[in-house]
Amino acid sequence: MMQEIHRIVSRAQFAVRHTAALHCEFAAHSHTSYTVTAVLGGSLFTTIGASDYQVSEGHIALTNIGENHAAVVAEGEFLSVSITPIFVDEMVSEIGLTRTAAEIVFRASVVKDEVITATARLLASEIGQEKLGHTQMLEALVRQLVIHLLRRHLTVRKASQIELSRAGFVDRRLRRAIEFMHDNFGRELALAEIAAAAYLSEFHFARLFKQITGLTPHVYLANLRLERARKLLTETPIPIIEIAAMVGYQSHSHFTKIFKSVTGLTPRAYRDSQSSLARLCTS
Repeated sequence: MMQEIHRIVSRAQFAVRHTAALHCEFAAHSHTSYTVTAVLGGSLFTTIGASDYQVSEGHIALTNIGENHAAVVAEGEFLSVSITPIFVDEMVSEIGLTRTAAEIVFRASVVKDEVITATARLLASEIGQEKLGHTQMLEALVRQLVIHLLRRHLTVRKASQIELSRAGFVDRRLRRAIEFMHDNFGRELALAEIAAAAYLSEFHFARLFKQITGLTPHVYLANLRLERARKLLTETPIPIIEIAAMVGYQSHSHFTKIFKSVTGLTPRAYRDSQSSLARLCTS
């Protein structure tokens, strides 16, 4: 019988998660990063945007920033890498690409790529043990992955309204509101307050936000809170009950329920997975 294993490594520019599970579900959510998910064994069923896919061993699911997705894993193994837009933009500059008024997006949602699969297996091996130069190796592998993505799977799409901000690539019409949410997600935020940051009426703002991002402001804010919770759980020793309050959840039990629905793990199990050695899934 397959041993359920969860290993997570989080760094400022990227996060890597290696999972082997008999069954695991991830409710619909989005990320403020690019996400590359390589299936290393079995298969997973995923919805990316409005399309459904069965992603089998050797195939890769590619998810854009802010793109809604969900998944069900039935006796499968996968490795996912989340890469910040700031890191991608830095790599674009380093390798000499130039772009103005453009958005970087994946060409397709599901591909077969032996290079990515091989890199994913190396990453899975690396996060499972404490070898000399562990951190440097992880960073080198992720940099290699980003360069390969830029060569094969990412494309620059002209978009006059897109610009780079602290929150990544955003539509300039929503920039003030999105940065406002990033700065204030730890407290209750009314739609009127968020819309005011963009100098728009509630109705116009909500319609424009959904049209551009595919998400409602409420769903975007919920995803933002969970992304921050992931970082705090893996990169700080702050007690979980305090993290729940910091990201806007006054009820610890509600935070745990929402967090597990999206990540497949309780906050405690997620934090415990931040280790170089495999741990049994406890939730």
